[in-house]
Amino acid sequence: MKITIGADHGGYLLKNLIVDHLKNNGHEVQDCGTNTSDSVDYPNFAKEVTSSITSETAELGILVCGSGIGMSMAANKVNGIRAALCFNAYMGRMTRAHNNANVLCLGERVLGSGTALDIVDAFVNTQFEGGRHQRRVDLVTELES
Repeated sequence: MKITIGADHGGYLLKNLIVDHLKNNGHEVQDCGTNTSDSVDYPNFAKEVTSSITSETAELGILVCGSGIGMSMAANKVNGIRAALCFNAYMGRMTRAHNNANVLCLGERVLGSGTALDIVDAFVNTQFEGGRHQRRVDLVTELES
């Protein structure tokens, strides 16, 4: 699977861990940065990752900041993006299965690395169930217009 990932300074360490994990599991990963602890603006990274989803150059996106909140707020401003801030593997699995989320948001400062990788695996390895959930995703999409 092709996955795009980005982080601000509050999430770059976890981002790097996730990149290695995804590559070790056979995924193609586009890393949009950042790669230092120097302060940067998270909306710029959200824009780059969400653009890869809307342009269909990636199937899924992952965004990491300190709490995950800023990234999720920024990502959800983009039409066609369903970004979910998740704190456990159940949330990661259900947001794909029921909400067809296409961007996962994580907070480096609020998650342990093991939990974060469990969430990533649940998110990446779960398929959208469709059916009654499609109707609800369509209703969410209507809110964009």
